[in-house]
Amino acid sequence: MARASTTSDVFNALADVRRREILDALISGEKAVGAIVDDLSMSQPQVSKHLRVLSEVGLVRCRAEGRHRMYRLEPTRLRPLQEWLTKYEVALHDRLDRMDDYLRELQRQGEGR
Repeated sequence: MARASTTSDVFNALADVRRREILDALISGEKAVGAIVDDLSMSQPQVSKHLRVLSEVGLVRCRAEGRHRMYRLEPTRLRPLQEWLTKYEVALHDRLDRMDDYLRELQRQGEGR
């Protein structure tokens, strides 16, 4: 069944390149919205909109520090994505192993001539 086009899950939240850029900006540690705005050259309303979506699915956490809102990455919430990708990683490795076997066989045939 196809996924609904909402941002209510990790997969759909990560479908937007700007939200992935925000996660990349937070990988080094907690940041205020203004720092994310500066890092990504996005407007504050855009960053806040994307942070709200990321917060709703639990990919980021927010805490108040005075007048500032500090955001941090919640990497454990990426687990569903990692588990889904693992299946494809296994398939890719299987194909690469078969290609390696094929190349060795070609090399053996070339040495036999």
